Amino acid sequence: MSIIYLLLAVSVIVAVIFFIAFVYSVSRGQYDDTYTPSVRMLFEDELVKDKPIKKKSTTTLDNLNQ
Repeated sequence: MSIIYLLLAVSVIVAVIFFIAFVYSVSRGQYDDTYTPSVRMLFEDELVKDKPIKKKSTTTLDNLNQ
């Protein structure tokens, strides 16, 4: 039973070390994206497709009677 307590303590210590390393790297700008903003202007915006032109309905009294 004592080995479980030892493994639990070691795993918590390792988790805290990884968390501290993550916070340190984020605060130092490790995950900042410096490449994408410089090339964003080279990409074209999404193309807006024109809506299809609908034919006007030619409903007349003659068409309704048929």
